[in-house]
Amino acid sequence: MGHRIFLAGASGAIGQRLIPQLLAAGHQVTGTTRNADKAATLRALGVGPVVVDVFDAEALSRAMLAAKPDMVVHQLTDLPPGLDPSRMGEAVVRNARIRDEGTRNLVAAALASGVRRMVAQSIAWAYAPGSEPHGEADPLAGGASGNRGISVSGVIALEKAVLSAPFAGVVLRYGQLYGPGTGTDTAAGASPLHVDAAAYAALLALDKGAAGVFNVAEPNPAVSTQKAVEELGWRADFRLPA
Repeated sequence: MGHRIFLAGASGAIGQRLIPQLLAAGHQVTGTTRNADKAATLRALGVGPVVVDVFDAEALSRAMLAAKPDMVVHQLTDLPPGLDPSRMGEAVVRNARIRDEGTRNLVAAALASGVRRMVAQSIAWAYAPGSEPHGEADPLAGGASGNRGISVSGVIALEKAVLSAPFAGVVLRYGQLYGPGTGTDTAAGASPLHVDAAAYAALLALDKGAAGVFNVAEPNPAVSTQKAVEELGWRADFRLPA
């Protein structure tokens, strides 16, 4: 049975790969974008587009109330194309704000709308130093400094907001993305993850698995993904048809 899904960040890299999976599963999707030019693209994909800024809490709440979703998928980020190193310094700050203030606004809007489940994007490389592979119960690097400290603080705020809310909160700690829309077609990093497989995990988390945290990445020595495989039925080799 399909759900009414409010997809925050529908025009992003994961959002665009998640939309066809949601529609194929029979879900009705309302998707957000900050860019009015992208609304037509979302509509053509079969999504009900909403142009809204996550930092405008009142507008966000109105949009969600109008959509009447059962579930929210949080795929919002604010990163430069191809993770351009010359722009990453300021992007880290913007992205952390989305994870903190933006997530709090999403959670508040979801509560006002009677949402019963939220699936949110986090990252799998925020763990504190320690024995590897890291499991989901391992501590995050809350004491990190510099840009890493800013990024991890945002992640901690996001996860706390989603997991402590009075609905079923699911956090997907994604590895380093590659594939369409990510700026690279090559797997890299300690815990790589194809964008299609990342989107697939979000689809599965709507109906499977208990509330909580899941590492989502290709098999690697840095983080364990056994929980996602066993509880969500997730596959790292999932790809959309060409």
